[in-house]
Parts: sequence; C-alpha cells; structure tokens
Amino acid sequence: MTQFVRPRDLAEAVAARAAHPDWMLLAGATDLMVSANHKAAPAGIIDVWRLADLGFVEVTPDTISIGAGTTWQEVERHPAIRAKLAPLAQAAREIGALQIQARATLGGNVGTSSPVGDSLPVLLALDATLELASPRGRRRVPYATFCTGYRKTLLAADELIVAAHVPVPSAATRTTWRKVGTRRAQSISKVMGAAAITLDGGTVVSARVALGAVADRPIRIAAVEDAVKGLPLAQAAEAARAAVRASIKPIDDVRSTSSYRREVAENIVARFFG
Repeated sequence: MTQFVRPRDLAEAVAARAAHPDWMLLAGATDLMVSANHKAAPAGIIDVWRLADLGFVEVTPDTISIGAGTTWQEVERHPAIRAKLAPLAQAAREIGALQIQARATLGGNVGTSSPVGDSLPVLLALDATLELASPRGRRRVPYATFCTGYRKTLLAADELIVAAHVPVPSAATRTTWRKVGTRRAQSISKVMGAAAITLDGGTVVSARVALGAVADRPIRIAAVEDAVKGLPLAQAAEAARAAVRASIKPIDDVRSTSSYRREVAENIVARFFG
C-alpha cells in the first residue's frame, strides 16, 4: 500500500523529503495521472499541493519570484508576469488544456525536466535562477546549469524546488516565445523556443536564445548568441538561422523528423530577429 503524507509547511515538506527521498513529490498530480496505468505505484507520496510556502508570486522592480507550487493558470493570469515576463505567460497558456493549467505547477515542469516542457526554454532565455531547499539549508542554482541530461537535473535526492527567480528584462530587451505543434491546443511541442534580445537602436547588443524538443534537454544556443552580437537586426536573422543549422542535431521520433525539427527551429529563431 502506498503511504501518504501532507506537510503543513515547507519545513515539514523538507523533512519528509529528506526522510523519504524515494517517495513521489506530488503537486498538481498531472504526471502521476499520466503514469498511473503503466508504472508501478510509488512507495509513498509527499503531497505539497497548495502548500502556501510554495504558492506565491512576489514582484520587485528587478525580479519576479514564482513559487514552485504556483499553477500555470496563476502564472498566465498574473498581471506583472503578463506585463514583464510575457513569454512565460504565453507558454503557460499553451501547457495542455485549461484543466491541466489549473493543476500543473511551475515546480512540476522544472522538476520533471522533459525536453518538451513548454516553460523551460523561457526560463533559460529569461536567465532564471532556481531556489532549492534541503535540511542543509537553501541554495540558488542558475537554471542554465540545472538540467544535466534527459530528465536529469542537479536536484539532490533530499531537495525541494522552492521558487524560480526571474530578472525583469530591461527596457532595451525584447522577449519572445514560439511553439510549433501538431495543432493549436493541447499539443506536445515539436519545437519551441524563447529569446531575450537586447538592442541598441537596431543593433543586437546581446541575446539569449533557447530551444526545446531539439535535444535531450532544453538548451541555450550559444552559437546563435555569438553570431548575432553586434549585428544589425536585418543581418542577425540570417546569421541566427545559419548558426542553428550548424549547431543542433534533433532526433527522429513519433512526433517529428530530425530534418523537420531543424528547419522549424531555424525559422523560429530567425523570426526572433525579424
């Protein structure tokens, strides 16, 4: 029989996680429902759904902090996120159906670390930092280093994801997000991407460009970021396209072919600079 605990606060949740690192951490339960028919039941469940210490959005002039237990519906509807982190709100609107958005959480998407997780390229492009908690205390990890392989992360067995801290882009930085799937809604991505491009007039000062569903994890495309630096926007689009073509090697799978993914990724990234 699967055991079950429901912590009352973050301290109890951390203690439960440390005591039972093999138990499933449950928030929105969307992953559990998917695996229920083809995976063994977990040894135990630590239920942190609606835990107040994990469900929050805090806004300062420089940073927006989003608790790991915050649902995608809450992310999409928050006025500060819509105004200042628009790609994150846009991605939230594309994560499954409305019912999924009302249950699935930021921490679940980050913790599962699927290469097709819609929010993950956005967190890369926006240069987010994750806050993690364990009995040893709290630490912050740049999201750029958090994913280490296919569904693998730097999260220790006794750690919980507490929040994502996202810097507010400057007025000179334009941000964008794009997803390509089989249909307009409830679609697992074939390719998705996000970018934060800082401009001086019509010249690219710097860029962070990230893609999902083209590798074993969401990735920053350093070749693009290097290629466009210092270029006028009119030239940056084609330079970005060429850099994507040379730097990614997507796989063939049931959702798409490698060649299709590469061509779509080229187009998405080029349009970021269009």
